[in-house]
Amino acid sequence: MKINLNINQTIQQLLEQEDTDGDKRITVDDKGPKHFTLKNTTEEIVVEGTYHLSNLLQELVLAKENNQDFIETDSVFELPANRISKMICNYFWDGLTRTLDEKGLEKLLIDTKSKTEKPIIYIPFSDDFGLQYYQKIASNFNLKVVQLPKIISPEYVSRINDEGGILALALKKEGQNVRGYPFVVPGARFNEMYGWDSYFENIGLLIDGKLELAQSMVENFAYQITHYGKILNANRSYYLTRTQPPFYSSMIREVFEKMQIKDYKWLREKLQICIKEYESVWMESGKRLTENGLNRYFAQGIGLPPETESGHYDDILKSFADEANLSIPEYEKLYYQRKIDNKTLDAYFVHDRSVRESGHDTTYRLEAICADLNVVELNAMLYKYETDFAELIVSHFDDKFEYNTTTYNQKYWTEKAVSRKILMNQYLWNEQESCFFDYNLKTQKQNIFLSATSFFPLWANCATQEQADKMIEKCLPKLIYLGGIAGCSEEALSNISDDQMQRQWDFPNGWPPHQMVIWQGLFNYGYEEKAQELIYRWLWMISKNAADYNGTVPEKYDVVSASHKVFAEYGNQGTDFEYISREGFGWMNASFQLGLSLLNKDLKTKLNQLINPNELFD
Repeated sequence: MKINLNINQTIQQLLEQEDTDGDKRITVDDKGPKHFTLKNTTEEIVVEGTYHLSNLLQELVLAKENNQDFIETDSVFELPANRISKMICNYFWDGLTRTLDEKGLEKLLIDTKSKTEKPIIYIPFSDDFGLQYYQKIASNFNLKVVQLPKIISPEYVSRINDEGGILALALKKEGQNVRGYPFVVPGARFNEMYGWDSYFENIGLLIDGKLELAQSMVENFAYQITHYGKILNANRSYYLTRTQPPFYSSMIREVFEKMQIKDYKWLREKLQICIKEYESVWMESGKRLTENGLNRYFAQGIGLPPETESGHYDDILKSFADEANLSIPEYEKLYYQRKIDNKTLDAYFVHDRSVRESGHDTTYRLEAICADLNVVELNAMLYKYETDFAELIVSHFDDKFEYNTTTYNQKYWTEKAVSRKILMNQYLWNEQESCFFDYNLKTQKQNIFLSATSFFPLWANCATQEQADKMIEKCLPKLIYLGGIAGCSEEALSNISDDQMQRQWDFPNGWPPHQMVIWQGLFNYGYEEKAQELIYRWLWMISKNAADYNGTVPEKYDVVSASHKVFAEYGNQGTDFEYISREGFGWMNASFQLGLSLLNKDLKTKLNQLINPNELFD
């Protein structure tokens, strides 16, 4: 029912009574009476409890923005999981959508990470159309337009570290107008198109029926591979020498499968570009392809990554600063400016950049050794590329696919996948531990560190049924907590002292991509009941936190305490807002929509009742 109100007055009264800590939100931390009466001339409605009061605040704010003098009471009393899903579909995706054109450029140029007085956009050497377009509109934004050199070297990227800017993405002509292909950003301080975030965001977009936007994300990645030579860590200048985990074949397949009218020309073009990425980014010997035939992350670059926050490397720099009789900030500045030569630090930052390329920045699994590792998840992803190529070529191109003077067929890619699977079993599988582990090329030993990433082979369907059975029985329980899957087992950190910094991708924190990958892996190998449990745990944690904290949907959670209050480097993104969350957080939104689409009816009912998972599962 509708209830007519003086919206401004009601907001003021509600906040004065219930928002006792003054953060313009209503949460369980507030000490108000948790009881508010809505009155007009004909109705009187009592709203009780943190969750319903925070819904009321949100609905009042939306009514104010829409110039309404009423609210719908059904929305105030909505079931929690239903409300989160509605907010994601109807509001959050729009809040996270950007375009790099005249209409949307300002939103991207005003960014907390921009340190130049005048905003800068960098255009690829090979994109004349983009260069002319941005030069034409530059004066409207006080914008500096820079064309990148044909060859982008680490030395060049180092020289422009202090002139960080946005990197151009795909444009299209619509009649007389030029439009940017829209894309979804993660949210909060991450106001650009990120690599593997985009794949998981796309899953949510497709579930919510936003096919055109999901297809546009694929177009922007095609542009990046074509013009920058890789899918970028993100489209900012300091990421030019860094790629991200490869999910492009999965993006292409999933978008194509949702097309009502199949566009085979589009599929051919994108498949060609994906094969180009596979061959030029991942299969170049001596870089990301290692001597044993498996792959690693290997980000190029010189010195300190410029995007990190002040003080992040103090522990690493301290001994060198002490030896040079300098303060840490002085030493860092001189090293950053390349006025101090330090080969040991140079080597460390190759690993550090490679960690960031992996998307797992940061974790003790990869600390100071990342570029020496054949990591499980990367090789599982590339196995998925190879099997995707084989299946797409035989299913849609009559087993004959031409690209760059080569004709590919199913057999070619299947043999690649079989070869990789043999190597993964040889180097990464540990029979005694019943698990896949990263392999250290220098020590020629496995890095025994149980991580959620150990389960990526189940997602990619490259584990045997026997291997999957053993992992799920022996290893998976070590990662399961109240709110879902932790980034690693607690035991994996047994050698890490209490005074060392907590890494955000490690125990006790849980992340959306790990959940989504493991759910799919469990379904692939016939463990539907266990998948339902893990989905429920994750969605319950999201729903409970949103109910208690004014609709908060953040970047990550502490899955042990089932809380968004994470105490690790970088804090937690998506938690800083007033009145109402406008964005949630990209891949968290997607994980909720995916989980809800997979959860059985009985568990959905229990989820909306916010029943603690420990009451439901052993």
